Amino acid sequence: MTSFWSIWVIVLTLACLAICLGLLVWNLKNYTGVEEGESCGHEFDGIEELNNPLPKWWTYMFFATFAWSVYYLAAYPGLGNWEGVAKWTSSNQGVKSLAESKQATLDAQAAGETVQLDKEIERAEERFGPLFESFAKRDILDLAQDEQALEIGQRLFSQNCAQCHGSDARGGVGFPNLTDTDWLYGGAPDQIKTTLLHGRVAAMPGWKDALGEQGIKEMTAYVLSLSGRKVNQKDADAGQAKFAMCAACHGMDGKGSVAHNLPFGAPNLTDNIWLYGGSQRAVEETLNNGRAGVMPAFKDTLGEDKVHILAAYVYSLSLDK
Repeated sequence: MTSFWSIWVIVLTLACLAICLGLLVWNLKNYTGVEEGESCGHEFDGIEELNNPLPKWWTYMFFATFAWSVYYLAAYPGLGNWEGVAKWTSSNQGVKSLAESKQATLDAQAAGETVQLDKEIERAEERFGPLFESFAKRDILDLAQDEQALEIGQRLFSQNCAQCHGSDARGGVGFPNLTDTDWLYGGAPDQIKTTLLHGRVAAMPGWKDALGEQGIKEMTAYVLSLSGRKVNQKDADAGQAKFAMCAACHGMDGKGSVAHNLPFGAPNLTDNIWLYGGSQRAVEETLNNGRAGVMPAFKDTLGEDKVHILAAYVYSLSLDK
């Protein structure tokens, strides 16, 4: 907020308070010329208006409200650019990364400032930290059968994962479905936990320059044929001859890196499950431009104890599949 608008807000706010106080004080005196308790000469529907003062409790309430408003505006931010004498703020403003957030918390503590969000996080850690720690000592397979752990895991999922994978964990275009048994980096408990802790970065290169338009068309036909799709067989045969350039990640059989115990995250091309769409156009776009999806790491944001519980919840989603 610029200085002009800050001063504008301060002047208007204080002027309104002064007017309210003036009206309150003015109404404490009798300026009507009619004695208290006497009729003002107004009557409507059998109801006569008497010249009675405000009840004492009502008057005291108004004064208390005014005093509180003055204290609040002086102590807390909100009156223009005024930061308040209480050194209170709802959260650290302007941070753009986790590192900046942590540094801002340390700076606020050193300056004796009260950051409400930091205090709430601190209280939550004191209250729930021992519970998370106790769950972290148990095996993920065990936690995947524990109702309390799964309830906590579901809340962690809603807060941190549902934005991409959906509240039902079924994903969408570019975001894997976590309820099936198709895993790019492995669906074992330790593999899921590793993914959550450290994140994943896909590295599907674009082949437009290497293959050309006709080569992309032929490779698309072959890739679609791997999952039983009807394609132009001539194009598919030509694409198969070029597939060796893809086999380093997907395997010569196209079953993906998980099937061959490789860490690349290359999908299985034979199961007709498509992360970015399985239409001819979508596959051509993938081959032309590549894909570079990013799964963020949660080690620093959630901590290992919470990730352990979250991994158990994610693992449980596909247990019955």
